[in-house]
Amino acid sequence: MTATVHVVGAGVAGLSCAVRLARAGRRVAVHEAAGQAGGRCRSFHDATLDRLIDNGNHLLMSGNRAVRGYLEDIGSADSLIGPVPAEYPFLDLQSGLRWVVRPNAGPFPWWIFSAGRRVPDTRAWDYLRGLRLAWAGRETTVAACLGTDEALFRRFWEPLTVAVLNTSAADGAASLMWPMIAQTFGRGEAACRPLVARRGLSDSFIDPALAFLDRNACPSRFNHRLRSLRFESDRVAGLDFGGDPVAVAPGDCVVLAVPPAGAAALVPGIVAPATSRAIVNGHFRLATRREDLGFLGLVGGTCQWLFVRGDIASVTVSAADALADQPSAAIAGRFWADVTRALGLGDAPLPPHRIVKEKRATFAQTPEEVARRPGTRTAWRNLYLAGDWTDTGLPATIEGAVRSGRAAADAVLATLSFA
Repeated sequence: MTATVHVVGAGVAGLSCAVRLARAGRRVAVHEAAGQAGGRCRSFHDATLDRLIDNGNHLLMSGNRAVRGYLEDIGSADSLIGPVPAEYPFLDLQSGLRWVVRPNAGPFPWWIFSAGRRVPDTRAWDYLRGLRLAWAGRETTVAACLGTDEALFRRFWEPLTVAVLNTSAADGAASLMWPMIAQTFGRGEAACRPLVARRGLSDSFIDPALAFLDRNACPSRFNHRLRSLRFESDRVAGLDFGGDPVAVAPGDCVVLAVPPAGAAALVPGIVAPATSRAIVNGHFRLATRREDLGFLGLVGGTCQWLFVRGDIASVTVSAADALADQPSAAIAGRFWADVTRALGLGDAPLPPHRIVKEKRATFAQTPEEVARRPGTRTAWRNLYLAGDWTDTGLPATIEGAVRSGRAAADAVLATLSFA
């Protein structure tokens, strides 16, 4: 009998695992607790805005090899867009100063020697301090590694750290920043082009994956929450979906692609990150369409990144635990003040909007929590883990989620090849 791989969780990690297994000709069944796939990476129609919006804003880079491979597998490699050559525009909301970071082609960063390409009020040798990240110890934070006194930290390293780690530079693990820098900025302009979804996250990452699985006879069940695992000896023997038990045959495998708290509740003795950080997103419907701006980094205000798609302006604040506790109306007012300054809208009244709070967006990527990341394999021979919170060697980003799913799939395939 052909073995079945049960993938529990239809976020990006679970889908990337299922797609890789299906491409290898394996029978896959996907189980998702929610009514839709995507987790924190999905789109939905908002009635207030009467527009399709993403539940969170995600900026990717062309050097994200796992993401690019996943999109090629599901047939949506052309769904991400961004400037060519790479450009990172910024605005200081307090001073009104604008600048654009423009990396050059090739691995040698000669752009740091050009005042017109680097951050204002910085010197070329300031950037060399970033090499300290390559040798950062596991207990070192980004702020301790790079220092906080220079303009480069305030206008580049701190915004980048918060965006990548969803944790402040004072608390964020320096060891996670270098792998990201190495595969993007460290490889030159072609690897660090900023990319966003052309039409939406679901259109790029989710819907094509579900269609691929459907074409390969891999069913996906929604509103199918896993309540418990049944263990026998050294393997998982059953899945309990609340009155709907599923037997796991001796040759079958299970991949848990659920959040760390869910995995810890299901798997006895597992060590996983225990604290999280929030992300708050705001979406505003503009009076007119804007085609002149894709994204903008913001410093000196509340918002950290601004994205514009048509007549929707979206902003993001990461490491936003304190902000997430505030009323949505108050958050909307603060966000709109930043948007009007960034887009030159003057005293335009607050338009239709939606505030989306993700209070457990990622695990807190501090040195202490990073040390709690588990590997792909577990103590049970047919049970595997996937998720951006597992030990991928990368931050908890879409790239990390895709890589975790691929690692779980490869581990399953290695097991089944010896069965």
